[in-house]
Amino acid sequence: MSTASMPKHYVILGATSAIAVATARRLATKGHKLTLLARNSSALQEIEDDLRVRGAEIASSHALDLAQETGQAAILEEIAQTGGPIDGLLVFYGIIGDQARAETDPAHARDILQINFNSAVDWILPAAQLMEAREQGVVLTISSVAGDRGRRSNYVYGAAKAGLSVFMQGLAHKWDAMSKELRAVNVKLGFVDTPMTDHLDKGGPLWAKPDGVAVSIERALEKGGPIVYAPWFWRWIMLAIRMTPNFVFKRVNI
Repeated sequence: MSTASMPKHYVILGATSAIAVATARRLATKGHKLTLLARNSSALQEIEDDLRVRGAEIASSHALDLAQETGQAAILEEIAQTGGPIDGLLVFYGIIGDQARAETDPAHARDILQINFNSAVDWILPAAQLMEAREQGVVLTISSVAGDRGRRSNYVYGAAKAGLSVFMQGLAHKWDAMSKELRAVNVKLGFVDTPMTDHLDKGGPLWAKPDGVAVSIERALEKGGPIVYAPWFWRWIMLAIRMTPNFVFKRVNI
């Protein structure tokens, strides 16, 4: 068995999200060890039972508020001690928020930034230290194409995701100089049909399903990065949007 195909220990933050579940199911079929963290304990138990049936070894599950937690380092150290060294940290949780509300409610704007950026970094930094000590491991974050260029429809959310994307690029740059076994990957999603996007009109070729996105995420865990667009065609859509001159862009209602 090659090193790439050997079972690994993945810690999944936001394990009850639709994309996290779809990804975990794919990892389960490979017999990987999974540690699940999310707020909803009953949903966690159902997912844990399902993943065991699919072939996963469940190290543990933890019901907690990831965005409000302050003991990230201690939790990750305990997970590594009881479940084995952490080979991968997968950050799936986040909120889109309400742009109009954020413009008049600073507390809501802070929540969007805290949950999507600050709290994610609070988990990634101690996980990175554990991986650097072993000189191996992968951190994978779910970001968004919304961070590629500020747009009137969601610039608070986009700013949080832009910050996360730059943070992950910097971590990848650091790790490139340390070890080829250390990888930081930021997956930028386009439109995905999940409960998180239920408030949006859906339909058309740009909308993806969680199962399809999970294929790209699983592939990114093994190779690629530091930036991965999922589905792939968003790389070219966002290139066109970034290259659009401002005198044209400001007339576009997106």
